[in-house]
Amino acid sequence: MICQECKERPATLHFTKIINGEKTEIHICEHCAREKGEHFPGSNSFSIHQLLSGLLHFEQPTSHGQKTSREVAKPLVCDKCGMTYDQFTRIGRFGCSHCYKAFQSKLDPILKRVHSGNHTHAGKIPKRIGGGIKLRRQIESLKETLKQHIEREEFEEAALVRDQVRSLERKVNGEEG
Repeated sequence: MICQECKERPATLHFTKIINGEKTEIHICEHCAREKGEHFPGSNSFSIHQLLSGLLHFEQPTSHGQKTSREVAKPLVCDKCGMTYDQFTRIGRFGCSHCYKAFQSKLDPILKRVHSGNHTHAGKIPKRIGGGIKLRRQIESLKETLKQHIEREEFEEAALVRDQVRSLERKVNGEEG
């Protein structure tokens, strides 16, 4: 793909912007990106770690990097590997799998912002085999609802949800058309 600006060099930077549901793609070379100020200071390339780090720094409490009294008193640290949240934001990757739980309170708002209001990434479902995947997701959602009804001792509603789960499970197993 050729740069959309100079139409001479190969495009090495690809930007996708979605504003009010309208998707715009820009493909430019590194030279044109530097001229437009689109380059990333301190490096010739941009990594996913830098992207993640940028998202994590987005929610700083003050504009001058000052810490709140709560942050000074108790920094967020993974009790398995010892990585601090500040180290994580600089490096852009976790020290171990337990870091997800240790930093969950900080990650949830970021994930929600990245995934359009959701805490988890759902991804796209292939049309050819997507029916079964959609049914399984619906079953998992209903099972969560079932748990909530049982915890609140709403047994009539729980029985209705249980029946829906069983019906969907029969569809997934091919017992019903």
